[in-house]
Amino acid sequence: MSTKWSDMPELPNFFDRYIRKVDDMPLMTALRHYSPAVILSDLSALNSLGDQVYAPGKWTIKVIIQHMIDTERIMTYRALCFARNEKGQLPGFAEDEYAASSDPTVRTLDELLEEWTVLRNSTLHLFASFSDEMLQKKGNANGIEISVMALGFVICGHPIHHQQVVKERYYPLLGSALNTEL
Repeated sequence: MSTKWSDMPELPNFFDRYIRKVDDMPLMTALRHYSPAVILSDLSALNSLGDQVYAPGKWTIKVIIQHMIDTERIMTYRALCFARNEKGQLPGFAEDEYAASSDPTVRTLDELLEEWTVLRNSTLHLFASFSDEMLQKKGNANGIEISVMALGFVICGHPIHHQQVVKERYYPLLGSALNTEL
């Protein structure tokens, strides 16, 4: 399982934007490297944002974290289905509806980080159980053909995307430039 995303013959439409955010490293290395603790390394700064948003109608930090958790769960489900030869098309998910239906306000950032960490550990075990052949299997989700391996890299790259959004749009709300690198 030493395949890097650059070794894949082609990247899936739409999801390529997330995959390309991941450094070119083996999948299991990437899943460990881009851990929830790394993505949320400035938790204390984020905690001070409370329910602030950078523009009306945008998500709070807690909603963004819940969205990253939900997305990882959905991507791991898709990976499991495709690795096990699911032939039917899996549905997409309406991220705004999911976000509106979640209520992370009753939880702390530490609780969300703990949940995401437990989920990532489960994700690591799932992907470690896949053979090279399983990682190459493809399925259809929301009309897009994608491999199990590509889903693993999406799991890594999607949070990087949101981390960049938080740095660009939420950190200025703190009144100081927080510059951390992955």
